[in-house]
Amino acid sequence: MLIKRLCFAILALSVLLSAGCGFKLQRSYSIPDSLKTLTLSSQDEYSELTRLVRERLRLNSITVVEDDASVPVVRILNDSLDRSTLSLYPTGNVAEYELNYHVRFAVQYPEREAKAFDVDIHRDYLDDPRTALAKSREMELLVKEMRIQAADQIIQILASIETN
Repeated sequence: MLIKRLCFAILALSVLLSAGCGFKLQRSYSIPDSLKTLTLSSQDEYSELTRLVRERLRLNSITVVEDDASVPVVRILNDSLDRSTLSLYPTGNVAEYELNYHVRFAVQYPEREAKAFDVDIHRDYLDDPRTALAKSREMELLVKEMRIQAADQIIQILASIETN
């Protein structure tokens, strides 16, 4: 009985300490009330990134409405994937790439100027011409992971926006 009480006391103390220091679970963001309802627009409404951002907004209890001039607008302006060579094999073939995924988006409150933000994700990618099929699948997975991370960063930025 004493052991149960001691365990409960330790558990309660750890919960209070973690809550007191501002600890939050990952992907648990405090979105400002002014962004609880917004419009999401993109050049390609059916792109993977737009779908992921829309899903992240829904998971954070943000209502996405269509064409309402009284709510803020989040515009995904563009996204691009670039790769640059990091190293070469002695034969001259590329051994390693750096993948750069760049997203530019803007937030515009009604009757205010839009504020633009950039998200950059970087990954290294080892290439092996002998396993081309496996490496192309690996690159697809890397790009998908980069888009997921970019969508998460967009939500983080929205949570950090001050609405003064």
